[in-house]
Amino acid sequence: MLRIRALRKSFGDHVVLDGIDLDVARGEVVCLIGASGSGKSTLLRCIDMLEETDDGDIHLGDLELTDPAIDQNRARARIAMVFQAFNLFPHMTVMQNLTLGPRRVKQVPHREAEARARELLARVGLEAKAYAYPDSLSGGQQQRVALIRAVAMDPELLLLDEVTSALDPLLVTEVLDVIRELAREGRTIVMATHEMDFARECADRIVFLSGGRIIESGPPEQVFTAPRDQRTAQFLARHTARR
Repeated sequence: MLRIRALRKSFGDHVVLDGIDLDVARGEVVCLIGASGSGKSTLLRCIDMLEETDDGDIHLGDLELTDPAIDQNRARARIAMVFQAFNLFPHMTVMQNLTLGPRRVKQVPHREAEARARELLARVGLEAKAYAYPDSLSGGQQQRVALIRAVAMDPELLLLDEVTSALDPLLVTEVLDVIRELAREGRTIVMATHEMDFARECADRIVFLSGGRIIESGPPEQVFTAPRDQRTAQFLARHTARR
């Protein structure tokens, strides 16, 4: 479903992505792990066309996302990205945040968009917050709304960029529970995360990045219990030591 070949991206003299090759199958959950600055977020931003690439190509199905002539707005209708910051529109209610994209981009009728929004809110336990404004919600509630806002667009590919990193530790679990449910639905997810236990439990594949390169890629049990590369082992050992 997603095919990346020889992807390169630099900021000035600093090489952030250095020849990334990655395939993601439909329905696969891929967790990107690695130290801060390893290129995880930049990779996601390149896939979502928020960063212009220097070399290489990215295909989503039959669509080349790195084609300079691409209609980026139409292409992004097939992708949804959730960031570290919640990025909800503060002047809109939760219901308005959830229905804006489907109505404006996909021309979904108002009633149908609202019905879908109510269904999604019920799934994450926020039915009572439909007409609340974002600043009245907790961080965990706002991030859950951000997640289901992405799902409301029914994307082919869901990109999640450290979606728990801005949350109080007590709120992380409620957001990860939503992602678990999305994974069980069979959605295609590429997720940058520092939540190692979650990655080990929910991912189909772990991809470890270091210095802008993919150092290791494999099933969670293999990567976590028998990493093939010393750099992967060192990263996991440091992470375990901090817990």
